[in-house]
Amino acid sequence: MGSFPPLQEGESLLVTGKWQLHHRYGRQVAVERWERLLPATEVGLKRYLSSGLIKGIGPVTADAIVKAFGMKALEIMEKEPERLQEIPGIGPKRAALILESFSEYREMQDVLVFLQGYGIGVGQALRLYRHYGPRAVDRVKENPYSLAEEVLGIGFKTADRIARRMGLSAGDPARVRAALLFALSDAAEKGHVYLPRELIAEQAGQLLAIPGEEMPEISMEEHLEQLARERKIHREDTEAGEIIYAAPYFYAERDVARQLIRLAAAPRQWGSRRKEEAMAAAAGKESGLTAEQRLVLEQALSCGVLVVTGGPGTGKTTTIRALLSLFHLLRQKVLLAAPTGRAAKRVSEATGEEAFTIHRLLEYSYIEGEGFRFLRHAERPLEADVLIIDESSMVDLMLMYHLVRAIPEGCRLILVGDADQLPAVGAGNVLKDILASEVVPAVRLNYIFRQARESLITLNAHRVNRGEMPHLNVRHKDFFFIEEAVPDMVASKVVQLCCERIPNYGPFDPVADVQVITPMRRTSAGVERLNKLLQNALNPYDRRKSEITAHGTTFRVGDKVMQIRNNYQKEVYNGDIGLISSIDLEEGQLTVTFRDAAVSRPVAYDFSELDELTLSYAISVHKSQGSEYPVIVMPVITQHYLLLQRNLLYTGITRARKLVVLVGTRKALAIAVRNNRAEERYTYLNSRLRREGENIAGRNGKSE
Repeated sequence: MGSFPPLQEGESLLVTGKWQLHHRYGRQVAVERWERLLPATEVGLKRYLSSGLIKGIGPVTADAIVKAFGMKALEIMEKEPERLQEIPGIGPKRAALILESFSEYREMQDVLVFLQGYGIGVGQALRLYRHYGPRAVDRVKENPYSLAEEVLGIGFKTADRIARRMGLSAGDPARVRAALLFALSDAAEKGHVYLPRELIAEQAGQLLAIPGEEMPEISMEEHLEQLARERKIHREDTEAGEIIYAAPYFYAERDVARQLIRLAAAPRQWGSRRKEEAMAAAAGKESGLTAEQRLVLEQALSCGVLVVTGGPGTGKTTTIRALLSLFHLLRQKVLLAAPTGRAAKRVSEATGEEAFTIHRLLEYSYIEGEGFRFLRHAERPLEADVLIIDESSMVDLMLMYHLVRAIPEGCRLILVGDADQLPAVGAGNVLKDILASEVVPAVRLNYIFRQARESLITLNAHRVNRGEMPHLNVRHKDFFFIEEAVPDMVASKVVQLCCERIPNYGPFDPVADVQVITPMRRTSAGVERLNKLLQNALNPYDRRKSEITAHGTTFRVGDKVMQIRNNYQKEVYNGDIGLISSIDLEEGQLTVTFRDAAVSRPVAYDFSELDELTLSYAISVHKSQGSEYPVIVMPVITQHYLLLQRNLLYTGITRARKLVVLVGTRKALAIAVRNNRAEERYTYLNSRLRREGENIAGRNGKSE
């Protein structure tokens, strides 16, 4: 029991720990310390060298090295590296690649072993090494609390464990302030923009757990005041009491409100005759526009900022096409974008116009010496007359901040999205806050088109959204429910559906067309277990297929995988799905062809980067946002009680184009339909928009 770096067949470990009895997995070792041992046999040495951990060495090369040097191979690689060129097929370039990789690997092992002494788990140690490189140990010693701020995946508890082992007292001011800042950053990861004063004090107190005799002499209030003086936090009194922001979130929220009001106030206007002609021509290109859609066109011509919202089947995409026609007829330069590559690709295919991800639109790039930054901003704004953002419910506060500050004066902003879906993964609830403020004009599309009405997917999505139970198992329709109460049996039925029943029901490819989505990760019918079951069923072990195991996951050629964090250098983003097209054990490289990204293309990963990928036969509902799939299979069981929410079920159903199959119990389904208490997010954008709108109105009134 314990965390390890990627382990490969042929490696030897010396493990220190205690035997324990796990309630589910039986007898295990609770690992307290471990270290790698050098292989003791030639067979072990070959496996060690060909494990994929050292670039340029695969099974063939490993065999040649061991044949030439025997058990002295590692010693020769370390002390006489030039001798590698004695091996046929290893020239100067390849030898240099092998030696660089070998040195980096040894260096990484040294850092990992050292960090164990500070109680750092392997997962965190690997993150620290990737972030700081060989300087990781120095950074740990300099200021352990900075790790929680600078390195994704390193929290306060890890940093605090290091600091305490270094001798820092429980009441040290640096520790208290680090706890306050972490409470805010942790809240942001859960979607909150700020925390109420009493809540941040409570959460920081829980993190600190300071015994009475070690309580610091200065109060929490003085720590907050010091952080405010250092401009690390912002404090504000509201009608509901004091609220506290991490400084970047306050400035982002304030500026989003100001910029939206600025954009709303200064749209370009046209004469009534020209507007009517353009409206008529645009409506002619998209025959059958409803009164609601025509209202969108009218509002778009007179408003600087407009929100268009509606559920499935209400014609949001048709409305976008009509808007594009309208503004092209008026000779306006229109830019079309969406938060993710998948969403951008989908709207591009539906409209025939190029669509960008928001990051690509804003030219998010790496600048030497400065890191990643947006190259489009207030000083170098976008060149556009109209900007349309699809799937805008997925836009979080920080992304909206960078977007609105890059929109030039006079440019129209049109936000299109379904406000009833899950909010953005990042902090904020931007689309809902804008709608709730009633400061920005909005049109809700309610009419469901006839073709969409014929689909139970569409009708049931709207029924769920109204708090009504969906119609189930209507013959010759596209929405089915399979009753099963036992979670393990639910998982088995999901696998059977994907492998047999759905491919036999229609022309659906079980990997390309069927997507399993599930509310939770670590349950019997959660993401992790379903992925293992589906991989074994759909892409089982085959000695003719290359595979590599990293971070507890086996990746095999043909596997369906997902990128789980934004990688701007590779231009692949959190949620992009693709297939593993090759694994080169000699070069230590795995290649994924992303079919859901904005541009389908192969992307290469070093084996050290495989923590950016996960199997995606099954994904969470949150990860499915912004995507559509031909077929959705979704467990709905009481084991997922914590996440049985109406907007989550609604989001899951609306991801399907042709077929939905729910597996579970009617009780769990009813719980989800009735539960409309979406988790509250602490945001203040709604009030800031109203305040900014009132300020503008007040200034205009005085000027008159």
